[in-house]
Amino acid sequence: MARSADLFAVFVAKAVRTFCYGFLGILLPIYLSQLGLSAPGIGLAVALTLVGSAGLTWAVRRPAERYGGRAVLLGLAALNGVSAVLLLLARRPGLVVLAMMLGNVAVGGSETGPFLAVEQVVVTRAVLARRVTMALSWYNLLGYLASALGAAAAGLVAAPRTLFVIFLVGAGVQVLAYAWLPGVRVGARPRPAGPRPSARLIRRLAALFALDSFAGGFTLQALVAYFFYARYGLTLGSLGAVFLASQLLSAASLLLAERFARRAGLLNTMVVSHAVSNVLLMGIAVAPNAGVAIALFLSRHLLSQMDVPTRQAYVMSIVEDHEREAAASSTTLARNVAQAATPAVTGWVMQAVALSAPFLLGGGLKLVYDLLLYVMFRHVKPRAEGA
Repeated sequence: MARSADLFAVFVAKAVRTFCYGFLGILLPIYLSQLGLSAPGIGLAVALTLVGSAGLTWAVRRPAERYGGRAVLLGLAALNGVSAVLLLLARRPGLVVLAMMLGNVAVGGSETGPFLAVEQVVVTRAVLARRVTMALSWYNLLGYLASALGAAAAGLVAAPRTLFVIFLVGAGVQVLAYAWLPGVRVGARPRPAGPRPSARLIRRLAALFALDSFAGGFTLQALVAYFFYARYGLTLGSLGAVFLASQLLSAASLLLAERFARRAGLLNTMVVSHAVSNVLLMGIAVAPNAGVAIALFLSRHLLSQMDVPTRQAYVMSIVEDHEREAAASSTTLARNVAQAATPAVTGWVMQAVALSAPFLLGGGLKLVYDLLLYVMFRHVKPRAEGA
């Protein structure tokens, strides 16, 4: 039976958090540039943010299994508050980067990290099995819509300190939302002794997701924002409009995900939509002007996120219930660690090779991931499908 109170609490927190990440992901690379950081320095700052996210993702797994999602999520929301205070006090790049790390600021177009690792398990357990893909689609849809509004706020509210105050208020709202979750452990079933039955599958998925995330690190939202700013001279207001549109299109793709998955299956939906979106991504590198580059970027976002709820549902459905925290945290951690390695390299590539080179590198590697994922998992069916 669906637990609507759990869904409501998680959805409210998700919306508030991603609204803040929507403007922070655009504002912070430009803010760091204004504080004196070069392209390699900004790339390193993004990489360190992802390192912080990976560290937090690793840290939350055991507490989530032992104490439940409520305690972990409350602690993460409190760290968001600390991050906001640091941003308000910061006058040097180092303190801004520390705040980004503690606050797990999303520097990509979609959120990855400890919040996601815990919340996707809460959402999965709050609904019937046949509704998991739909529930996760709405969970991600809400995040993209809120992030789109946050991107728009970056253009409308240009004062960084005002946006940092909004981030602080958002952290407080998250604390209130998570306080509504039941104060019991997330997993109702005890963990059996011995090795996890799906440990091998989880390791293989984690390795593949790491490849995809490493490739995605070349074109994180913060770096794409810097690319449009440096190459085409787009202002903060223009960037806000572009990323508003991209997030709305990403939200639209989530509405299509469940429908396609119902007909084609979770894995096929993941692979096909992802592959086509990566061809469009590579096209940005050879776009003759800003208009074509933005058109390709937006077209990609109409497809690129269809694999997000289907991927989450697939992971949750091929493991047993007591393995879900391990599966969610392990695959999310792999994505974060791999992605953290790329931005520092990307900053150097942008400066030493070409501003557009990361689009070719990222898109090409992502196509390799799509092929490997299909070949290795085409016979591994979700439990509902395989029943």
